[in-house]
Amino acid sequence: FVFQGEDMIFYFSGTGNSLQAAKSISDYSGEALISIAERINSGEKIFEYNLKENETIGFVFPVYAWGPPGMVLDFIEKLKLNDYNNNYVFSVATCGANIGNTMKFLDKRLSDKGLKLCSAFSVVMPNNYIIIGDVDTKEVEKEKPEKAEKEIQEIIRVIDRREAGVFKLTKGFLPIITTGVINSLFNKYALSTGQFYADDKCTGCGICERVCNTKTIKVDSKPQWGDKCTQCLACINYCPVRAIQYGKGTKNKGRYKNPKVSISI
Repeated sequence: FVFQGEDMIFYFSGTGNSLQAAKSISDYSGEALISIAERINSGEKIFEYNLKENETIGFVFPVYAWGPPGMVLDFIEKLKLNDYNNNYVFSVATCGANIGNTMKFLDKRLSDKGLKLCSAFSVVMPNNYIIIGDVDTKEVEKEKPEKAEKEIQEIIRVIDRREAGVFKLTKGFLPIITTGVINSLFNKYALSTGQFYADDKCTGCGICERVCNTKTIKVDSKPQWGDKCTQCLACINYCPVRAIQYGKGTKNKGRYKNPKVSISI
């Protein structure tokens, strides 16, 4: 199926931070929101769109181990934009602190498809990756979104004016190592589902199955994990009774989901 063109934002989100950013841009500009996870899970081999002149194309996603989620890269690999002619392409990456060379990595994948990344941004939002570390303090959870909202409004202004060459990125320390080495190790060794389990608090409600981006979770009294995972941790953070754990390190840690995003569960 070939989609007819309109300004569009392709987004991926685990616990809502990237969806909030994408929605804020969409609400202002009228760009259509397209879920990368839904398209990938459709089973289609090619994601084809017919573009019109001067259309804007956006990619919004969280950073996982200083790189784009694998599902985002898989989507770009299968993406086909017909009549692409120097359309305005932007990207926004949400993160807990910094993004390394995420955008350089993304730009290379886009250029392999004949696309040019015109401008890109990183936005710091509350942390949800409790496998390493913990959620932010309540004070920080309040401060980060306030600053992020101001940054998103500036991003909207840049996109609205179609400014090219604007790269406002917090790369952090040694981005060539964090993205080039740590991200590669993450994608090779950290995507196993073997350490996920539900403890005795589990009620079998099925929320984890419904929010799973890869559709790898199936609930039959308790959740069971297949072999696909992006490490988005939606299952852990959306569990209403904090029953889902990863190994021994998450039991006493907090949980986080974006309070401004309503996801049908």
